[in-house]
Amino acid sequence: MRAVEPEDIDILYQWENDMELWVVSETLTPFSKHQLKQYIKTMNLDIYQSKELRLMIETEEENPQLVGMIDLFDFDPYHSRAGVGIMVKKEFEGKGCASAGLQLFIDYCFNNLGIHQLYSSIIISNKRSINLFEAKGFECSGVRKQWRKQGREYVDEAFYQLVNNG
Repeated sequence: MRAVEPEDIDILYQWENDMELWVVSETLTPFSKHQLKQYIKTMNLDIYQSKELRLMIETEEENPQLVGMIDLFDFDPYHSRAGVGIMVKKEFEGKGCASAGLQLFIDYCFNNLGIHQLYSSIIISNKRSINLFEAKGFECSGVRKQWRKQGREYVDEAFYQLVNNG
């Protein structure tokens, strides 16, 4: 994993404007390159100021390939909790990249940031994400009925939590 770099602008522009991903990111409108450049500039802010952290996931090769990104959002320092979301490029799905990236991120959040709890909201039809988060120890603590609008339908969303008891 690594920090977001200005050179990532084109791939971020592509990912943030991929309408297939909007349902999981709760995005309703496209992002401009200008907006994303401003966002990248704020990435150097302290997590206590920005309340978020985005890291890019790369392969561990001599010439690493960009695999995806992982986000920490809604950081609440008082309650020591934050949301987590992950996105992996289609060509890397099913190859263990999301699993490795999520584990590294969990370790970083718990061991370096001192976060007590991570959570994620996942549409119940997204079995791949549910399997990923459950494999990392996240537990479903509830289902929000008809919580998200997907096209013209409303779908259920599961709420997953991982508590740092270590």
